[in-house]
Amino acid sequence: MDKVRLRTKFLLSLLLVSIALTGGSQLVVRQSVNSEVRAEIAADLRGSVLAFRGFQQQREVALSHSAELLANLPSLKALMTTEHAATIQDASADFWKLGGSDLFVLGDRSGKVVALHASAPDFTAAMAQESLQRFRQSGEPRDWWFGAGHLYEVFLRPIYFGPPADNSVLGVMAVGYEIDGQLAKEISQIAASQVAFTYGPIIVVSTLSREQEAELGRQIRPAQRKEMDPRDVELGKERYLAASLEMTSSTRYPSGVRLNVLKSYDEATGFLTGLYRLLTVLGLFAVLCEGLVVFLISRRFTQPLEKLVSGVRALEKGDFVYPLEPRGSDEVAEVTAAFKRMRVNLQKTQQKLLESERLATIGQMASSISHDLRHQLTAIVANSEFLSEQKLDLTQRADLYNEIRLAVGQMTDLIDSLLEFSRTREALSPTFASVEEVVKHAIQSIRANHGFHSVSITLSCAGATDCWCDAKKLERAVYNLLLNAGQAVSPQSGTIEVSVRGHEDHLEIDVADNGPGVPNAIRERLFEPFVSYGKENGTGLGLTIVQKIAQDHGGNVTVLRAAKGNTVFRLAIPLVFDTEAGMARKNKVTSGPAPARV
Repeated sequence: MDKVRLRTKFLLSLLLVSIALTGGSQLVVRQSVNSEVRAEIAADLRGSVLAFRGFQQQREVALSHSAELLANLPSLKALMTTEHAATIQDASADFWKLGGSDLFVLGDRSGKVVALHASAPDFTAAMAQESLQRFRQSGEPRDWWFGAGHLYEVFLRPIYFGPPADNSVLGVMAVGYEIDGQLAKEISQIAASQVAFTYGPIIVVSTLSREQEAELGRQIRPAQRKEMDPRDVELGKERYLAASLEMTSSTRYPSGVRLNVLKSYDEATGFLTGLYRLLTVLGLFAVLCEGLVVFLISRRFTQPLEKLVSGVRALEKGDFVYPLEPRGSDEVAEVTAAFKRMRVNLQKTQQKLLESERLATIGQMASSISHDLRHQLTAIVANSEFLSEQKLDLTQRADLYNEIRLAVGQMTDLIDSLLEFSRTREALSPTFASVEEVVKHAIQSIRANHGFHSVSITLSCAGATDCWCDAKKLERAVYNLLLNAGQAVSPQSGTIEVSVRGHEDHLEIDVADNGPGVPNAIRERLFEPFVSYGKENGTGLGLTIVQKIAQDHGGNVTVLRAAKGNTVFRLAIPLVFDTEAGMARKNKVTSGPAPARV
């Protein structure tokens, strides 16, 4: 925007500041609330993990005591004394049901599995044998067995013949409880979070969807942070905070069994999204209301200033009586009153200046015209007296007659220039003409002058050269440019190059010569009236008339180059003169053939 009102600038600035402050405040509030929510989620995660740890410890104590009681049953001991695998396998089903476990394994004295009962049929005796062998090496009463995608927390007890102090071992019993979906669901409900049990990089069971479970599996890394330290996890398009609890010793289980508790960050902050939107709407509404109020207030304060601006614009157009009434006693009223006084003084000064310039112009014009006319009249009177001599022959009389005609022609040119200078734009008679032909006529007129017979004049054209113009006035303008160039160049080695180029919306006529150039003394006043340099009979109106004709056509004349040996004047006019000329061209097109380009 090139022109913006002061009120608009003030209003836009205030709105921008308000929007920036409102947006910045909301951003700070949002960041603070999000940080607080994240801290609360992290605290909830730690609480959930600690609660599960307590629950797990109590559960392990109860399960361990149950396994101890089951291993001390006399009937179980009696069954192990048979040392017959088939008998033990069949009879141990009752003990498995009695214990209510998901996995029941009996091994003989050598550690060989002699009985296996599992709720998962794909957990084989070979898997149990491998896990049982690990127990014999470690001697730990609790273990984690993993096989066929099933994870069991196993409690192992030796079966003694007689008191344990006698150390008469009949075999070993393993009772396992599977970490399954039901357990994960119960923990998820207690913790109000998603849970996932992992065995190393393998997700055993979880409450996540298949896609989220697969994504979590790709993100599982060895523990590198403090236990229960929340971390950011992104599963699909949903963000979570996750904490984990290591359920095995890292020395015995390099991969480890781990409980991962995940609380949805997006779900927890979901209600904030609606709140942020509401705050944004309220903020925008407040900004709009504030802008409206400020607009009304600023409009009241800036109206006097707008009135003053209108007065300044009116003064720019020459209106010295535009009504201005200072109201109040503020700064704008003082400026308005000062402007009114300045306007009155300026009008008086302008009138005096115009009067002085008018008198100076009239004096300069009278001096120039009287000098030129007196010079020509003197030549006419002198040649007329010589012509009255009786002794002159016909050749001498013809020469004197030509001198008189030349002087009369120069006087006529001077009078025509004055008349052209005084005519208005309405005096033009536009027609659709060929500028190339107009320029050729002007060149022929210049060549008819005996003083320019030795000057080389060339013409080149490019593009369409037909346009709407006053052909006679345009020829006069080109003639003046050629005359100006012809008077500047040397009669023996002078060259003048004229080029006519048609463009999309205008036409250019360049007149270049190899004369001495334009002196610095008159370069700034070159197109002013009565400005001449280095010419004996120059009136100083030639270039002024060229400028007037160009401006009357809606164009202009400029000096492209003014260097010695390379002086170029450019006359540019539009292809379409004005609305009336356009209508005349339209009538011409409908009544007869028209050129391809205007």
